[in-house]
Amino acid sequence: MNIKKLLIGFVITFAVVLVVNIIVVYLWNLIMHGQGTFYWGLSFTLAVVVGIVLPVTRAMLSKEK
Repeated sequence: MNIKKLLIGFVITFAVVLVVNIIVVYLWNLIMHGQGTFYWGLSFTLAVVVGIVLPVTRAMLSKEK
């Protein structure tokens, strides 16, 4: 596993998941509760977890081939 590819994959995945999660949670709260709020902790935690899992999984699957 190339550490540079893993770090780049983490940063890209982290950014995409964080932005998408913030937008979805904001719109959900706006539509369902009438308040345009979101939870930074939840969005950040999900982005970190998915940001780690997806690049590692991709690296392991490409290593098998």
